[in-house]
Amino acid sequence: MNAVLFMALAGFFKDSIYIEGVWAALGASFVLSVLNIFVKPILVILTLPVTVLSLGLFLFVINALTLLLTDNIMGSSFEIESFGMAFLIAVIMSFVNLIIQNQMSRDDKRGKNKKS
Repeated sequence: MNAVLFMALAGFFKDSIYIEGVWAALGASFVLSVLNIFVKPILVILTLPVTVLSLGLFLFVINALTLLLTDNIMGSSFEIESFGMAFLIAVIMSFVNLIIQNQMSRDDKRGKNKKS
């Protein structure tokens, strides 16, 4: 899902995000997933006081940092222009993922209700 979102955002923000192609989007999505599994929890623990004081809004900064780390790992096939753009992408991705997760949980609940 993130690969599709990367492609859509690259089309929308043409000057600020560059993706070489579908395979680069899939690769960036995979790298971001690995970073979210291994690196993000460490960053969350290290920045827990700031995250609590900001009422969780600092998590968007952590997401932006993982996107920039993905940019560095992917090289020239996936480029994000600045931290500000990475922050905007992190906010958009969080919002879209929230909508998708809510929709999937609704569909799951509907399926369980029909079986009963």
